Amino acid sequence: MITIIDEERGEVVVKDGETETRHSLASNEGFAAVSKAWLRAGWDAKYVYSFAWMGRPIIQLPEDMIRLQEVIYALKPDVLVETGVAHGGSLIFYASLFEAMGHGRVVGIDIEIRPHNRAAIEAHPMKKRIELIEGSSTAPEVVAQVKSLIKPGEKVLVVLDSNHTKGHVLDELRAYGEMVEVGSYIVATDGIMAQVKGGPRTGDDWDWNNPKAAAYAFVAEDARFVIEEPAFPFNEGVVTERVTYWPDAFIKRIA
Repeated sequence: MITIIDEERGEVVVKDGETETRHSLASNEGFAAVSKAWLRAGWDAKYVYSFAWMGRPIIQLPEDMIRLQEVIYALKPDVLVETGVAHGGSLIFYASLFEAMGHGRVVGIDIEIRPHNRAAIEAHPMKKRIELIEGSSTAPEVVAQVKSLIKPGEKVLVVLDSNHTKGHVLDELRAYGEMVEVGSYIVATDGIMAQVKGGPRTGDDWDWNNPKAAAYAFVAEDARFVIEEPAFPFNEGVVTERVTYWPDAFIKRIA
């Protein structure tokens, strides 16, 4: 696939083998073509490693976090469970949203919370809304510990951002699906892996061994869930799809 951006003509040219397609930069199709190329460039250049939230590295596309922020505000969950802690930036982000809303708390799980990251999270003003659990997100004792922190009747939103192999994410979806009530989501992040295969830091099996593949396998086996994009709450432009590292990530419980 070759993408040529012609700013002088205001168009983008996409060449796929012998096929050539031209789109206006002002069109939804043109924006999508440019965005796809930009996502690959961003992956190669490690663009997402340049952001922080309230002092902690977050390693996420800002658009993904802003889109998820709208989902959080609309759902107003009592508890957000996130697998994968890393530097803690996303935990701080969610906790700060709950602080602004005056309601909600975060449970963060990681197989290893490094001492310097734990110290920084525990010293942060938003720690009052965060509970940390160290252990594998799919270990029965860890899942049981998470369940023990959720009170009867509480609304839960789950974000999966730990080990991104298909098998692990599928196991997480099975383990945490029961915690999500009808109308809420499990978000399987980083399905972009299939799209960037062949770039730096990618694996030969990323075309099938990724969270997006796990999401489709999960909804195929459990009819209580569907992959459903949250609607844009506001849109005066022509763009209709997210520019995202999380394609087909929003798994909604419908029954």
